[in-house]
Amino acid sequence: MQDYKWLNEYCLNRFGSQKALESHLPTAKTPAQLRKISADRYLSTLALRVFRAGLKHSLVDAKWPAFEQVFFGFDPEKVVLMGAEHLERLMQDTRIIRHLGKLKSVPRNAQMILDVAHEHGSFGQFIADWPVDDITGLWQYLAKHGNQMGGLSAPRFLRMVGKDTFIPTWDVVAALNAQDIVDKVPSSKRDQAAVQAAFNQWHAESGRPMCQLSAMLAFTVNH
Repeated sequence: MQDYKWLNEYCLNRFGSQKALESHLPTAKTPAQLRKISADRYLSTLALRVFRAGLKHSLVDAKWPAFEQVFFGFDPEKVVLMGAEHLERLMQDTRIIRHLGKLKSVPRNAQMILDVAHEHGSFGQFIADWPVDDITGLWQYLAKHGNQMGGLSAPRFLRMVGKDTFIPTWDVVAALNAQDIVDKVPSSKRDQAAVQAAFNQWHAESGRPMCQLSAMLAFTVNH
């Protein structure tokens, strides 16, 4: 694989200057900022990610105020009490997206957030404290203990809340393939470990957050 020096020089050649490159890079929240996010905001964002999957984001976002209303502001303590009959009634509510599987995921993910908070003090604490050099481990945790959080949903959710992570988008995977790290979307633990090791090396060489390295890697793919 190429080292960070190559990655940085490639991006500088593409954008022309360090300032121009920096303007195209995302930023991550600090651990302190992640701890301050309330459980209801984490659940709302998690649910938003689930409903966005496979749908036009603008369509989902336009309906989100109604979702906030029918799910009690995404208060996990209230949402977790929603039973099958309540969810069936929501299937008749034309203000929201009526997808039963995704509706069922909301109380199930509320339970996960409550379980994590019971063990770690708060869900925000748990997210903030998870080491970035094992961010794929957090993907795996969310996919296993959450509902409808497989595929790219876990890393995309983390990016949405501000947790530092790389995302194996098609461009990132193409770049990783070009460097003989993986040849497909890293869905197995083995492939995720290989990608994590590569990002850890670039992180050690540069000190840059994973989200910026992810964007820089995507920039190496020609469009």
